[in-house]
Amino acid sequence: MRGGADGAMTVATLLVSHGTVQHLDELEAFATNIRRGRPAPRELVSELRRKYEAIGGSPLNAINAQVASKLERRLGVRVVWANRLWKPYARDVIATLSVQGVRRIALVPLAQYSAHVYGADAREAADAHGVELSCAPNWGDSPALCEAFASRIVSALPASSQADSTAVMMTAHSLPRSVLESGDPYERDVRAAGERIAAAVRARLRAHTGFFVAFQSQGVSAGDGRRAEWLGPDLPTTLDRAVERGYRHVLVAPIGFLADHVEILYDLDVEARAMAQGRGLTFARVPSLNSDDDLIDVLEGIARSLL
Repeated sequence: MRGGADGAMTVATLLVSHGTVQHLDELEAFATNIRRGRPAPRELVSELRRKYEAIGGSPLNAINAQVASKLERRLGVRVVWANRLWKPYARDVIATLSVQGVRRIALVPLAQYSAHVYGADAREAADAHGVELSCAPNWGDSPALCEAFASRIVSALPASSQADSTAVMMTAHSLPRSVLESGDPYERDVRAAGERIAAAVRARLRAHTGFFVAFQSQGVSAGDGRRAEWLGPDLPTTLDRAVERGYRHVLVAPIGFLADHVEILYDLDVEARAMAQGRGLTFARVPSLNSDDDLIDVLEGIARSLL
């Protein structure tokens, strides 16, 4: 880390998440942000509200605050958090840090496969305020991160007598195919991480556990009424494949997500569970990393490489 005590006062680490709302009446504006300014249809907002109400609201912001607090104690420099798509916006947090005398920011996206997107969004604000910004590259294939996921899968697998009949479904958020066709490495990165995680799990087990990669939480349309094509296979298709191959149990490991949010607490714990049970499969989910120490270890290493 560069600089002494005075230098530490001018340096900060910024964690940037996708974002979520604190109040349900903000959902319409939040959904419009997600849709890049296109007004959110009423039925979409109603569906979002239903999901948020079903899980008692998203814990994502609170988890991010816990992560920032723990990481700050590790690093010895100020650590703050922000969102891309809702308050507190990264651009506003960067502006505040600048006023407070921060001249250099290490940005760690809390999105391991889309770091370049988060960095591009923040760089304009940093340049406008004369702040030097260093952004972490994609870190989804970090050995330490893959080990954190692998250790949770091993702990969550059923007794060895059932492991041979268990399908481990590693999931990540789907994206429109148009994003991938523009050259985004997302699918390749997710699948590479999945292979590393599966290899780490197999190295500890004698069972012939099956591994599948699935992409969840697909959107509905392109925003102009046209049906968009989304990255797959989706959850129903992957569950069908597990059944066809004779598996009786499914363990979902959301390797594309770091923390509990609607995609985990509703799309998996409610919807995917019902899908699995409707196909005669028992269902379990691997716990999220949230603010656990092994995730803090990973983030500390990333942040120190930037400071």
